[in-house]
Amino acid sequence: MAAETARGHSRTPSGDGTAIGWRRPEVLLLLMSVAMPFSFSTWMALLNNFAIERAAFTGVDMGILQSVREVPGFLAFAVVFVLLLLREQTLALVALMLLGLGVAATGYFPSFIGLCVTTVVMSVGFHYFETVRQSLALQWIEKERAPLVLGRMVAAGSFASLVVFALIYVGVDLGNLGMETVYLIGGGATIALTLVAWALFPRFANPVEQHRSLILRRRYSLYYALTFMAGARRQIFIVFAGFLMVEKFGFGVTAITLMYLANHAISMVLAPTIGRLIGRWGERWALTVEYAGLVVVFTAYAFVDVVWIAVGLYIVDHLFFAMSIAIKTYFQKIADPADIASTAGVSFTINHIAAVAIPVAFGFFWMVSPAAVFLGGSAMAVVSLILARLIPPAPTPDSVVLPSRQKFAFGPSE
Repeated sequence: MAAETARGHSRTPSGDGTAIGWRRPEVLLLLMSVAMPFSFSTWMALLNNFAIERAAFTGVDMGILQSVREVPGFLAFAVVFVLLLLREQTLALVALMLLGLGVAATGYFPSFIGLCVTTVVMSVGFHYFETVRQSLALQWIEKERAPLVLGRMVAAGSFASLVVFALIYVGVDLGNLGMETVYLIGGGATIALTLVAWALFPRFANPVEQHRSLILRRRYSLYYALTFMAGARRQIFIVFAGFLMVEKFGFGVTAITLMYLANHAISMVLAPTIGRLIGRWGERWALTVEYAGLVVVFTAYAFVDVVWIAVGLYIVDHLFFAMSIAIKTYFQKIADPADIASTAGVSFTINHIAAVAIPVAFGFFWMVSPAAVFLGGSAMAVVSLILARLIPPAPTPDSVVLPSRQKFAFGPSE
């Protein structure tokens, strides 16, 4: 570590943006945040239509596919062992390449088995990248600036997704591009941007040497619980909200793409503001607003019959994702700095425990009653709301207490 730091100023992360010009860690994080959605947003935008129109998927098939997709996330704890061989920054770039390759190949395997295989390749890249990106952001960015920078990363990803959905709309609707070609272009864009990041940025040293073993700490128990519930809630949105738009309201590729365009245009504008609000309000109140809103959104999903209301709910639901930044900044404030890399892998595994089971189980519920799926999401949001109220008003490593001892309140007096 000391040797790396001694080699030069350019290898030391700088959060203030003045030390090494544009070739600094924050800019690399933003570039990687742009590269990822070119693949993942392409995959998401076409998935429901590709699965239904080309592979004749049912709700059960979709549930199985989504559970398969989450298995690499469930195994994200293994990232700590990969880090015995690769630096975190290198692993992030390798994972991005794998994500791009998986998506580029997706359109050429229009069958249940083919989709499962390409999805696993894509998912390994996506989940390992997200694990390491979270770790690097919490290590490289100062606590005071973390909500804002994380908000900018969300905005950068939303901008990339906006570009992707606009190109898909133009290419599919006006240019008559096949879905195979669109998948290839999306994956290829991620690969190209990853090569740019690899070539132009130095290898940055981490401020604190990270543990290279699995770590579970009792004092992080509230963070683990919040992370688990966030994973469960995320599946209801990712798997079933989009499926609702296709199956119930008959959305085609262009309609889904236009909805995604509106989604990410709003996120691109508002995500940095949400980051600032988290810094101002604190994590407890930010997550309280998110989960109280989700109770309303999921309950409305269960009974919506008007298409424009469903689209509005989808956009609001997606916007709440930006507020989940608060879970990450809460952990940054309570963590031992040397625990961040290991805990990033552990937290992704915890996040995906529910993610592996929910798509399959709720896929069967969907066949009986789609409303029951979204009412289950409302119940999850209520549990998350209770957990959010256990967060101390001003989290620090010294203020952390176990949920069983933490007094929680719903009033504004904190």
